Amino acid sequence: MRALAYELRRLRGLRSTWLLLATVLLGDAVVAAVLASQAPDGPLAAPAGVRLLTAALPLTPLPFAALGAGLLGALSYGHEVRHPGLPASQVSYPRRVRLLLAKLLVIGPTAGLLALATLLLDTVVAHLALPDGVTVSAWADPAALSDRVSEALTGAGMSGLSDLPDVFAPLGLAAGHGVPAALLAFVLLTVLAGWTGVLTASLTRSAGSGVLLLCALPTLLESAVALLPRHTGRPWPTRAAELPFQSGIEWAYGWVYGGPHEAAAGSAALTDPALLAAVATPVTVLLFAALLAQARRRAL
Repeated sequence: MRALAYELRRLRGLRSTWLLLATVLLGDAVVAAVLASQAPDGPLAAPAGVRLLTAALPLTPLPFAALGAGLLGALSYGHEVRHPGLPASQVSYPRRVRLLLAKLLVIGPTAGLLALATLLLDTVVAHLALPDGVTVSAWADPAALSDRVSEALTGAGMSGLSDLPDVFAPLGLAAGHGVPAALLAFVLLTVLAGWTGVLTASLTRSAGSGVLLLCALPTLLESAVALLPRHTGRPWPTRAAELPFQSGIEWAYGWVYGGPHEAAAGSAALTDPALLAAVATPVTVLLFAALLAQARRRAL
């Protein structure tokens, strides 16, 4: 508990923490507004809506919020290396492990809250920036709603989102088929990126090197994981097209954009165990590597 309290105080006390969070929120809103203003007239497809809400840019290894979470994690460890709270002679291996785990426990929820905040902000910004010729199907057409959203509305005695006051119109962007699951995947990815930033910085003992390794990791693993469906014969997830991630990040969900992704009816969803294992494996490997590295050091 003392390690958690120490890490919370340290993270809150750093000016870079608040500057980084503000920069991510502001940058995310600007990207969402620009992408929304460029949307073509007509119905807004679910994948395009997800990319608006997550401010996903082409040619970037991670969404903007995930990059910010990874940078926050790397900076938290890098600051500990530059300004240790205890002399190296007093930091035993169990203490270093407790401090590393405390950083992960603090960065994880912080990254999750950051992802939720960016989603809320981007939903409002994208709704305001969409051209008049763009229609959000989930708002006007109950058939375009996600199954769970439709069930919740039916339970409340409403036929669709249009029964709600107009102030709730931005919710249409997040209520389409498969969109809630894709946004949940985005939140989980942001948390994993924050943890990865901590672990890569702990291996390199440098915030800058940790961030570079974080950005390179999706692309490095993309080719290896893309081979899994060929060897296992598993179908591609039917909801993969709605994920907000470009370029190398699709390795986490077993699908590479531009490759074969035909899927049979009822094929694997985002919660498929094999896909979840592909997401968790890199972080697990990094955690074990960080613990082994700490055993060979005298300082954090």
